[in-house]
Amino acid sequence: MQQASSATPVVGRDAELTRLSGVLERARGGEARAVLIAGDAGVGKTRVLDEAGGLAAATGMTVVTGHCVDLGDVGLPYLPFTEILGALAADERFAGALAAYPAVERLLGAGSDAVRDVDGRLRLFEGMAGLLADVAEVAPLLLVLEDLHWADQSSRDLLRFLLGRGVLRHRLAVFASYRTDDLHRRHPLRPLLAELIRLPVVERLELRPLADPDVDRLVRALEPRPLPEATVRRIVERAEGNAFYAEELLAATDTESGGVPSGLADVLLIRFEQLSETAQQVLRTAAVAGRRVDHDLLREAAGLPETELESALRAAVGRQLLVSGDDDTYSFRHALAREAVYADLLPGERARLHGAFARLLAGRGHRPESAAERAHHYRESHDLAEALAASLEAADHAQQVGAPAEEQRHLESALDLWPAVGAEARPSGAGVDRVTLTLRASAAAAHAGELHRAVALTRSALAELGQDTDSELAARVRYTLAGDLLRVDSLTAAFAYSSEALAMIPEDPPSHTWVWAAATHVLAARHVGENETALKVARRALGVAERLRVTDAQADLLISLAVFDGEGRRGPEGRQRLLKARELARSSGNAPVELRALFNLAMGCYESGALAECVPFLTEGLDRARRAGLLSSPYPLEMRYLRLLVLSVLGRWDECVRAAAADAEVLPAAGGYTMGPALFVALARGDAAAADRARALLEGPFDWMAALVAGIVLTEAAALRGDPEEAVRWMRSTVTALTDETGARPDVTVRLAALALAAVADTAAGLRLTGDETEARRWTDTASDLVELARATAARGENGTAQGPEGQAWLARAEAEWVRARSGPDVAAWAKAVAAFGYGDVYERARCRLGYAEALVAAGHREEAAAEARAVRETADVLGAAPLRDRVDTLIRRGRLSDRPGGDGGAAVLTAREQDVLRLLALGRSNRQIGEELFISGKTASVHVSNILAKLGASSRGEAVAIAYREGLIAPEPSASG
Repeated sequence: MQQASSATPVVGRDAELTRLSGVLERARGGEARAVLIAGDAGVGKTRVLDEAGGLAAATGMTVVTGHCVDLGDVGLPYLPFTEILGALAADERFAGALAAYPAVERLLGAGSDAVRDVDGRLRLFEGMAGLLADVAEVAPLLLVLEDLHWADQSSRDLLRFLLGRGVLRHRLAVFASYRTDDLHRRHPLRPLLAELIRLPVVERLELRPLADPDVDRLVRALEPRPLPEATVRRIVERAEGNAFYAEELLAATDTESGGVPSGLADVLLIRFEQLSETAQQVLRTAAVAGRRVDHDLLREAAGLPETELESALRAAVGRQLLVSGDDDTYSFRHALAREAVYADLLPGERARLHGAFARLLAGRGHRPESAAERAHHYRESHDLAEALAASLEAADHAQQVGAPAEEQRHLESALDLWPAVGAEARPSGAGVDRVTLTLRASAAAAHAGELHRAVALTRSALAELGQDTDSELAARVRYTLAGDLLRVDSLTAAFAYSSEALAMIPEDPPSHTWVWAAATHVLAARHVGENETALKVARRALGVAERLRVTDAQADLLISLAVFDGEGRRGPEGRQRLLKARELARSSGNAPVELRALFNLAMGCYESGALAECVPFLTEGLDRARRAGLLSSPYPLEMRYLRLLVLSVLGRWDECVRAAAADAEVLPAAGGYTMGPALFVALARGDAAAADRARALLEGPFDWMAALVAGIVLTEAAALRGDPEEAVRWMRSTVTALTDETGARPDVTVRLAALALAAVADTAAGLRLTGDETEARRWTDTASDLVELARATAARGENGTAQGPEGQAWLARAEAEWVRARSGPDVAAWAKAVAAFGYGDVYERARCRLGYAEALVAAGHREEAAAEARAVRETADVLGAAPLRDRVDTLIRRGRLSDRPGGDGGAAVLTAREQDVLRLLALGRSNRQIGEELFISGKTASVHVSNILAKLGASSRGEAVAIAYREGLIAPEPSASG
């Protein structure tokens, strides 16, 4: 299966090959890794992979290679894995393994009937993982993937799945190459690389440009005859460490001019032009086909007799422009060579050859797996009617193999072609009209997680509606747009469109379209505060859905009623409605509605403080989403976040971080949904980069969850830095950004207010101790504003009812911080906060216990304070919460809190005279003034002050006074106003 190695020697890559050899050796022992091989075009990635493959084959490993191909904006789902599977199928040793995984047959062109179900994508992924594992049991396996920068999204998703699911625990290694110079900032491979490199089994190997001495060696090894030193030196200078450049520059020295062309393209074409006209034509034809081309297909496209073709190919291979594969194919030795030849084609010549390939592929039968290639060739040949038909066929194939991103791209390509194709030449049939296809593209975009694109596509469908459009289709477009707008928080517009949709269709006679229009209108009405309208329409529509037996719409309406009728999803009636909705949705096969039911069941448990109970619903929901291929859709994203949040709240921080990383391995990036709780953990553990990662979430279009996560992290980070201005600024801007169009504030407002209040209280307390009452009063006023905001939000949350245990706990902390800002730490307020977080939030309860311990010190209850401090320190150690550990250690040290119950407190360490000096110190007296009042010398007073500073662990007189006030060693003087 391994292609013959190139004749080009490997120079300057000893270290890289040694490293890859080590990976191969571990693979044969069952402890392999994946290696991502990065480098600029022409730097030698393919040559290194060929050499590594030869080393692997020499030790008995099976080597299979899959190539990614540049088809412009047309994706060919799973192309490299199709090639790999074909190579494995050709080897009799693996027949048994292949037979055990029928799900992978779709990549070999099997009939599509077996893959139309929603579980197909997961079965395909798991089947591929199982197949590779079984193949590796027969013989150690090296999987090579070339040119990942051209990989389609489905191939990227499958690679993420394979590397994240432990396939490398078998006798298997994966080497994958990509061009670094092709990865622009928004290149789709970038997020995947960032995810993969975090896996412990994945490493990155960068092929840097060769050193000048190595290029010199390469040039001399390639050319057997002696070369003038000036020629070698010039090649080395111009090659700039790129092996391919060096080879081409060397080849150019054979030309009659004997000079070195100014550009690489010129160099490539000089070698190309040294071939016969027939060989040049063969190469032009091959360039149109792509990086690789089948021999028979090339022969037919070139239109040459077999003998002439073979002669031309022999010349091209001899000049190392093409290399032959064992599977009767030919490949350009380097993509740059193919690109240069393709770019040199005349426009008419290019179109003619594309048309030839399109017709030849079509003549082999309309195989669904070739539809994307046919669409590409037809489009480039300007045969737009056939390109449209092939694009739609490719979209169907992408849907069948669970590739929504590719389905969306093919549908959008078809929509671009639609107006250029006459009505008589367009495909016909049910659902094949511009509006319906646009709605289908919108649905594919939503399934792929492209919510804003889904909105744009549905708006396009609305614009396409004519005066004579069927009213049901017009209503469907409007309520679809309303649903899309709800997902991107455009609430007022969503309500307007759902209202239009409902008005377009009469309620009588009852119809499925009216029921779904009503169900969407219920959601939109609820989001804009039209609660009475929402309840009235929901109850009426539920009756219609029951009569029509539209069970999935019935389930959807039950969910809406469960969420905002009566006690909501936290109450027993809401829970029963949700359980019934789950069963109805499941029986109807409507996965999105079933996911909505499961999400709300989990949220109901979370909001009522039953954290452990929500985990089974989350597990079930995510499993259902995985089987349906909907993990990037809104409710599964929410469930992914909630699962991680529960782990973090329960103090299972390592699990939370691992689960977030595991999500990133097998799923598309989801911003705040997968990063959020892990960022909370990182910040609590003292990771200075957490704030920067949170700030990065705010780049690009507005995203509600990204704004929420960033707001929490950045408010908290500012509070930990002791920056109240910044903490309040982030808190207020986040609440403003998340407040909906009706003016309803998000539930997270209470948490944000409490976090900002911590920084405000620290500042106000410090200012009072220094005597700056004016500035302290300013911050006290700010604290009062914040606590009022928290109170109002907790009393009436997003669903109009008082918040549950979590919201009430954050309110208790906000109250405790407010009291501390006004008059100092209060034992009762902090005790209430500690009790409130007893529902299960391990970290926040520990933080409140620290506040409680500080209040106990100030009240003189040192033994109780010491016990609380010890408990906080234990929790901080278990969680790895270094900042919390530092704060409690500071309290123990400064408060002279004994590590043992019954130990002496801080007051005992000061003598009676030192306590007198401390009292006068707090009044701002100088050493001389202290001496005069106590009838001692100024020098003796200075000694007492130094002793006080040492005993309290203070670095200045002001800090000593602050510690004394905080720990209750002195009482504040009564003010004149009382």
